[in-house]
Amino acid sequence: MSQQKLTAPYGSWSSPITSDVVSGAGKTLCGTAVDSFGRLLWLESRPTESGRSVVVKGGDDEATDITPKEFSVRTLANEYGGGDFSVSGDTVFFSNYDDQRLYMQSIGSKESPPPVALSPDFGGPLVAYADGVFDKRFNRYITVREDRRESVSTSVTTIVAVELDESVIQDPKVLISGNDFYAFPRLDNDGKRIAWIEWSHPNMPWDRSQLWVGYISDNGDVYKRVCVAGADPTIVESPTEPKWSSEGELFFITDRNIGFWNLHKWVEADNKVVPVYSLEAEFTRPSWVYSINSYEMINGQKRLIACSYRQKGRSYLGVLDMNKNALTDLQIPFTDLRNITSGANCLYVEGASAIHPLSIAKVTLDDQASKILDFKVIWSSSPTSSKYESYFSSPEFIEFPTGVPGENAYAYYYPPANPMYEASKEEKPPLLLESHGGPTDEAHGSLNLNIQFWTSRGWAFVDVNYGGSSGYGRKFRERLLKNWGIVDVNDCCSCAQFLVKSGKADGERLCITGCSAGGYTTLAALAFKNIFKAGASLFGVADLKMLKEQSVKFEAYYIDNLVGSENAFVERNPMNSVNQFSCPVILFQGLEDKVVNPEQARIIYKALKSKGLPVALVEYEGEQHGFRMAENIKFTLEQQMVFFARLVGHFKVADEFKSVKIDNFD
Repeated sequence: MSQQKLTAPYGSWSSPITSDVVSGAGKTLCGTAVDSFGRLLWLESRPTESGRSVVVKGGDDEATDITPKEFSVRTLANEYGGGDFSVSGDTVFFSNYDDQRLYMQSIGSKESPPPVALSPDFGGPLVAYADGVFDKRFNRYITVREDRRESVSTSVTTIVAVELDESVIQDPKVLISGNDFYAFPRLDNDGKRIAWIEWSHPNMPWDRSQLWVGYISDNGDVYKRVCVAGADPTIVESPTEPKWSSEGELFFITDRNIGFWNLHKWVEADNKVVPVYSLEAEFTRPSWVYSINSYEMINGQKRLIACSYRQKGRSYLGVLDMNKNALTDLQIPFTDLRNITSGANCLYVEGASAIHPLSIAKVTLDDQASKILDFKVIWSSSPTSSKYESYFSSPEFIEFPTGVPGENAYAYYYPPANPMYEASKEEKPPLLLESHGGPTDEAHGSLNLNIQFWTSRGWAFVDVNYGGSSGYGRKFRERLLKNWGIVDVNDCCSCAQFLVKSGKADGERLCITGCSAGGYTTLAALAFKNIFKAGASLFGVADLKMLKEQSVKFEAYYIDNLVGSENAFVERNPMNSVNQFSCPVILFQGLEDKVVNPEQARIIYKALKSKGLPVALVEYEGEQHGFRMAENIKFTLEQQMVFFARLVGHFKVADEFKSVKIDNFD
C-alpha cells in the first residue's frame, strides 16, 4: 500500500539529497589508461581533499591509490588541463600540480619507489606538460609543453622529447614548434612516424585546425612533415584525435563533408583523406582539455573500432567494422559517453545516464566484438547515489522554438520529484534554468545530484543547449559566432517561456544560473531581458572588455570571435548596462581564478549594490576557475537556494540554511 503524499508548496519539500551529499559525491573523472598487466588506472579529483587529483589502480574487487599524498596529478597547460597522466607498461608519467614538473613512477610492485622528476625545476609552475606518450624507440617521453617563463599571455607551446635518464635532468628537446598550439602527439608502433594536431590564432581547435604527420630520423629528429588535413583553405574542418592502428594506418576525426565530426582515414601513398563512416552525429567533442579519447582500436581485432557518438541529445556505443562499412550499436545503460579505453577482450567506458552518475564500466565483449557478455560498473563518482533513486527526477529531452524561423534549440527539463510530497494542483513550480559554460560546451541530461538537490525540494530545473552548444554539428555550434549575448540569451529566454506556456513552470518564479560563460549569459539575460526574477553567477563574466584584455593565451581571440565588433563589446556588456538590471543577483567567485578575474565579480557587485538592488557576493580563497573544495561546493548550493527562496520563491526552505548578508535586503 503506497504512502499518501503530503501536500506542501513547491520549493518547501524536505529531501535526503542534502548539500553534504552533493558536495561529498562530486568526484571528477579525469582520464583512464591500462597498464601492461591489463589493469585499469584512472585519475579522480576529490572535493573532500581540497580538489586533489589522484591516480588510482583498480582491480575487479579493490582499488588502490597510486599517487603519494604529497602529490596531486594535474596540469595547467592551456589553463584547462587534461592529459595529466599516461601509462606505458608498468610506468606512470604525470604532471604534478604544485610545481607543474613532469614525473615518472613505477607501479610494478607493491612497494613502489617514489616518483622521480624528469623535467627541470624552475622554482614554480612556469612550464606545464600535457598529453604525452612513451617513445620506446628512443626511451623518451614525447609531450606537449607550455612554456610560461617569459609571459603567461604569450606562452610558447611546443612538442618536446623528455629524456628518461633520471640522473641528469635537462631541458627537453624541441621536436615540433612554430605554431600557437599543439595537441595529440601520437607515435606509430615503430616510433618512426608521429601525428599531431596544431592550430593557430584566432581559431579555437574546434574552429579550424590541422593534422600533420612527421617522419622521425635515426637521431630522433622530425625530418619530414606532411599536412594530412586542414591545409586546404576551401575546406572548413577541425581534425582531431589522430590514432595509429597496429597495421600502421592513421585514423582521425574531422568535420569536413557533412559538418559533423566523423571518422576518417589517411591514405599515405596518395596523401588523401577518405571517410570511414558518415553519419549526422558527433563522434567527438570540443577539445577544451587535452587527451580526449572518443574511439579505440579493439585489442586483438583487426579493422574493428569501438566508438562513441552523440545524436539528438543521446550518446551511443558502437563497433565500426571497416571491412563491412557497418556500425553496430552495443546496448548499454549509459546514455552519455565520454572516453573509451581498450582492455583485454573488453572496453572501459566512461559514461552516465539519468540514474547513473559519471562512472567507469567494464564492457566485456565476445570474440567477434559483436555482443556484450558482461557490463559492470567498477567506479562511480557517487557510489551511494542509488539509495536516493526514488527521489530522482528523470530528464525530458525537449526541442523548442527559438523565435528565429526554422531554428530550434534543445534542453533537458527536470520536473519536481519527491515520493513524499506533492503540491496543490493550482500551483506551478518555480523554475531554475541553467546556462552551461564554454559557451562551446553541452548539457548532457545525465545524473547530477546538484540538479536533484533542486528537483527533490520541489523546483523544476532546465538545462539548456542554446545555439552555439556542441553535440549538434558545426552549423548549430556556429550560431553563436559574433552573436554571444544574443543567441544564447534569446534561446534561454525562449526555453523558459516555452515551459511556462506548457504549464511546466511558474512565470513569476523564473530564476537563472550559470558558471563561467554561463554566468555571462545569466547576467546578460538579467540586463537585457525581463524574463527572470533573480539570477546566480558562478565565476561568471561580467565585463566582456576586461575578459578580452585578461584572456589567457588559449582563449586570446575566442571572445573576439564570439562577440564580433567593438560596438558589440560595449552593447552586450552587462557592466555597461547596470541600470537595466531590475532583479536580485548573487555572485560566487574564486580568488585564484586566472580565466575570469575576481575583479569582475567585485565590480558588478558594487555597481548593483549602488543601484539599490538586492545583491550578495561570496568569495573563496584558494579556488580557481571552477570550485573544487567540498565545503565551497556545499555553501554555493545552499546560498543559491536560500537566495532564490527569500527573494523569489515566497516559501520557506525545509533545510536550516543560514543566509549570507544580502545588501539592500537584510
